[in-house]
Amino acid sequence: MKLSFTTLGCPDWDMDTIISRAVEYGFDAVNFRGYLGVMNIYELPEFSTQAGETATRFADANLSVSCFSSSARIFSTGSERESYLEEIKRYAELCEIFGTSYIRVFGGDIGETRRADAIEIAAECFRQMADIAAVHHITLVLETHDAWLHAEHIRAVLERVDSESVGVLWDIHHPYRMVGEDPATTWQVLGKWIQYTHWKDSNPKDTGHQLCLIGEGDIPLKQIYDLLIQNGYTGYFTLEWEKKWHPEIEEPEIAFPRYVEYMKGLSE
Repeated sequence: MKLSFTTLGCPDWDMDTIISRAVEYGFDAVNFRGYLGVMNIYELPEFSTQAGETATRFADANLSVSCFSSSARIFSTGSERESYLEEIKRYAELCEIFGTSYIRVFGGDIGETRRADAIEIAAECFRQMADIAAVHHITLVLETHDAWLHAEHIRAVLERVDSESVGVLWDIHHPYRMVGEDPATTWQVLGKWIQYTHWKDSNPKDTGHQLCLIGEGDIPLKQIYDLLIQNGYTGYFTLEWEKKWHPEIEEPEIAFPRYVEYMKGLSE
C-alpha cells in the first residue's frame, strides 16, 4: 500500500517539516496542493529555480511526490482555458523534474449550462490538456468533485477525450456523501480509468456533513478499500485532510499518523 497526503492538510508546514514528518509517520509520498499559502507552487523558488534541489531532498528521504494538484478546470473557455492550459504546462515540467506521474484537474462548476453541452465543452478542453500531458508522458486525473460527482458524467467526458493521458482521481468521499452514489457503481462505471484516490471521512449533519478523523465517520472505507484491492488497484491512497479550508478540524500532527495507522489496519 502506497500512502500519501496532500499539503492541504498541513498549510503551515515548511519543507523541512513536510519531509521529516512524512518519514516519521510512515508515508511514502507527498501530494502538493499549495505550499505555505501559495496555491500555484511553480511560482515559488522551491519549485522553479530550486526545483532540482527540492527533488533531490525528496529522493534522499526516500519519498516521492505522488501528484501535483492543480487548480485547472476542464469546464472552461476563452482566456480562462488558456490560463489553465498554461498551468498544466508548468506542472508538467515539474513532473519531469520530480519523476511524478499525475496532475490533478477539476471538472468545474457548470452553472446553468445543460449537462450535454457541459460534457462537450469539458471534453474539448480536457483533450487539449491531454495533448500537453502526452508530450511529458504523464497522466491528468479528473477528480470526482464539484459538478462532476456522478460517474456517468465523468465517463462521458473520458470517452470523448479517448486518450491514454487521462484518468480518474476517485475522491472516495464526495460521490458517496454528496449524491449518494454506491462505491460499487462508481467502480463499475469508472474502474478502468481510476488511477489515483483521495481519502477522507465524515458524518452527516443537518446542513451537509462534518469532516472527522479517518475511521470515525460513516463513509464505507473498508468496502471501498476491498473493492480497490480486489480489482487490482496499485495506486496511491492519499489523505486529503482539508485543514486549509476547515481550520477547525484536528491538527495534522493528529490526523496524519492516525491515517497511517488506520490504513495499515485495513490491509492486515
